[in-house]
Amino acid sequence: MIEVGALRALRSVAALGTLARAADELGFTSSAVSQQLKRLERQVSVPVLAPAGRGVVLTPAGQAIVDSAPEVFQALERCAEAAQSVSEGAPRGILRVVAFSTAVRGLLAPTLPRLSTRCPDLRVHITEQDPDQALHSVDAGTADLALVHDADGLPAPLPASLTQRHLHTDVGDVVMSRTHPLARLDRPLAGSDLAGHAWVTSPPGSVCHQWFRRLFADVPEDPDVRHLIDDFATQLSLVASGDVLALIPRLARPPLGEDLVSRPLRRQPKREVHAAWRHSANASPAIQALLAECEGPH
Repeated sequence: MIEVGALRALRSVAALGTLARAADELGFTSSAVSQQLKRLERQVSVPVLAPAGRGVVLTPAGQAIVDSAPEVFQALERCAEAAQSVSEGAPRGILRVVAFSTAVRGLLAPTLPRLSTRCPDLRVHITEQDPDQALHSVDAGTADLALVHDADGLPAPLPASLTQRHLHTDVGDVVMSRTHPLARLDRPLAGSDLAGHAWVTSPPGSVCHQWFRRLFADVPEDPDVRHLIDDFATQLSLVASGDVLALIPRLARPPLGEDLVSRPLRRQPKREVHAAWRHSANASPAIQALLAECEGPH
């Protein structure tokens, strides 16, 4: 009989292309993954991998096994859910969550104390991952739940094994020193209000940088970008100096304190946050408990 661990290892190698990457994802050594796959080849009596440059590819037999793997994992997960339902569906055990950094800060961190009180037998383990990687982790079975956001209005492709639910709409505001001239405006800001001021922004390639560039779509002159900083707390420390503005998603924003203020935008940038999990885990008490807390007030 094929071992579940070997099946999971083959699936990770198929997705990631090398034994080393699969080992990192699964938390094993490359040698351990290699031994699992050798046992799998002995069990099915045919090779499942072939070398390809510095990586490996699946043989037709290996691909056939990977194509059948989702049914196996879903059946195993249904067994686990059935066992949990016997104990009245009480959330318990470990829930492995993968999420982008601002979802950890703005959605998960505030949720954990309430969840711990409500579900004392449940432990949540969180790993920061970008949306594409997070969806792969849940699809591969190395995580139970992913929190992902769309990129410039386009959601990350959802694997067929997963389902998703809209969780939150995140928006961006302009943050400035309380002494900044724009702080006196008690109304949503337009692009014309922002022209001529200096900025600290997230680096190019990030969703927040795309938001920032869109603010100036109708402004003739290029924005005055003084600093490119990925960490929002560091951005706010520069904003506190009084010289620059920042565009900060609300999920990423800690309490501003007395020295900083935020102003909404007339054309508010936004991104949609979704939770994704495997179809076979629809009845998971742990997943449903966490979602119920995350969907509460923020």
